[in-house]
Parts: sequence; C-alpha cells; structure tokens
Amino acid sequence: MARLWVCAAGAAVLVALAALHSRFRGSPVLRSFTFQTAWRTEEILYRLDVNWPEYSEYFSGATFCVAVDPLNGLVYVAQRGDNIPKVLVFTEDGYFLRAWNHTVDTPHGIFAASALHEQSVWITDVGSGSYGHTVKKYNSFGDLVQVLGTPGKKGTGLNPLQFDNPAELYVEDTGDIYIVDGDGGLNNRLIKLSPDFQILWLRGENGTGPAKFNIPHSVTVDSAGRVWVADRGNKRIQVFDKVTGEWLGAWSDCFSEEGPSSVRFSPDGKYLIVAQLRLSRLVFVAAPPVGSIGHCAVISTIQLADQVLPHLLDVSGETGAVYVAEIGARQVQKYVPWNS
Repeated sequence: MARLWVCAAGAAVLVALAALHSRFRGSPVLRSFTFQTAWRTEEILYRLDVNWPEYSEYFSGATFCVAVDPLNGLVYVAQRGDNIPKVLVFTEDGYFLRAWNHTVDTPHGIFAASALHEQSVWITDVGSGSYGHTVKKYNSFGDLVQVLGTPGKKGTGLNPLQFDNPAELYVEDTGDIYIVDGDGGLNNRLIKLSPDFQILWLRGENGTGPAKFNIPHSVTVDSAGRVWVADRGNKRIQVFDKVTGEWLGAWSDCFSEEGPSSVRFSPDGKYLIVAQLRLSRLVFVAAPPVGSIGHCAVISTIQLADQVLPHLLDVSGETGAVYVAEIGARQVQKYVPWNS
C-alpha cells in the first residue's frame, strides 16, 4: 500500500492512496514499497495516478526516458535491456498500443515533436554499437527518418557533426533543435540546430564557470525565449538566450545536495519541474519573471522511495500530467495536478 505523508502548518495529515501496482521486475528495489512525500509547509501540486498504465508488465527493462505527444495523446517510453522492445507506446489514458526496436541501441533521452502535418520521435543514443553516439528522428511507428552524428563513432567534430553520449534534446514548434552533449563523454556542450540541421550556435566546454558544463543532462525552453540546461555535475541549472546563446545566469542554491537530472516546465509556465536522480526526488521551482533569472525558490517537492532513481521526465502540454522515467524502479509513473 502506498502512503503519502503531508505536513502543513505544523500539523500532520495522513492521505491514503490506493494500492500501487507491483512493478519492480528484477530490480533491487522491493516490489512492495512505501511511497512518502515530505511536504512541510509546501504547496501540494501533484498526486500519483496509481492506475497508469493499465498494465505495467510491458516495462521489461530499465526505463531511461519518456516523452509526451499531447496533440495525439501518446506517451513514448524508451528502455534498455537485452532482447526487449526498446520503445513502448501508450495512450495518455494508460493503454498499450505498440512497441518498436528498429535501429535503437542504448536510448538515453527522447522527445516527441508533434504538429498537424507531422509527428516525430527523437532519441539520443549512447550505445557503442553501429547506431550509437547519434541523435535520431523516427516517425510514430518507429521508421527511421533522420540520423544526426556519425553512427557508431563518438567525437567532437562539427563538420560533420559528432556526438559523444548525447544526453537529451528539445525540439521547438519552429523546428529548432537544442541538444545537450554529453552524458559523461568527451563533450560538455549545448548545441542549437536549425530545422535543416545547421549549427546556429554552440556553448560550453568542460568546466565550472559560466556557460561551461559538467554533464549537461537535460534541456528545455520556456515561453520567454530562455533555454534551461540541467548542469548535473556542477549541481546547477544554467540559462541562455535562445536566439543569441548568451549566458543569462544560473541557479545553484536549490541543488546543493545533488544536481538536477531533468528539467521541464509546467504548461502554464509557472513551475520548472526538476528530477534529482540519486535523491529520488521531484522538485517544483517557481519560474522567474521575464527579464530576470533571480534565485531558485522551491514551491513543492515529491520524495520518492529510495532507489527509485527518477532519470528524465516530460510534461503533457494538454493535461499538465508529469511522466517520470525511473531507472531504479524500472517503470514510468504519472503524476496529475492535485485538483484534476
């Protein structure tokens, strides 16, 4: 039975949730575990949807990333393992639709780009095989459409473009692409590409100063034209102007215990939702106003069970639901706005 502890205004309120599905197959995490959230005086923003998905048995590997296509109501999950489907497709209601595996080696990040004329799924692949060290574009049925990088060969080159453990990407409605490269590899950089895959600007190298990175792990863009990067190894989030690539500032005071592993904004733009992998924690941070970066202010947190390890997350632009890929628990869980 999952339990949620809520402490507010000096009083303890016990909120009972329905039983969680038993989802840990072959994982060191116990199949029956206690789910706890320490709210203190924080706002309660989200609650766990214990009925998503309908059948968790489809999670047969380590679930590294998740992407939402709100236009078509689809959720894509990429997992790692031998002799298993690498990409699973669900509806936002939790029904399993299909799986595919073509040309996917070792997925790390995933993004669903959806428009009226095209639905595509982008995957960053960090494998050492013939499809590794690439960023790949698929259609929704798993047909390979585009490959960026030099398949099977890591590198630092820009012409042709090469990657080394590309961590994640974000694709705007304009078709502009932001890639964080890489997850512990040769490169520590943020690259912006045009819709025809030309480099518009590049920022970063290994280091601790402004616009330098130590494992840039996740990237997102807000409605004010700012690019937010989870600089995981440096325990901070760095912010850039999306047009010029100019460094705008950084947040570090919220991440003294552990750096951020994933960043996404709520649909209304009020909150930046952050995953902290080894702390097994989700953090909801107040988004700063236009023209200011300011300081990091935590509004709410969700403390998951030990060793759940939330790696990357995504948010539905339609419903506001947060989907979290948990590599320790080997599952994806869905959180919905508290009042939904």
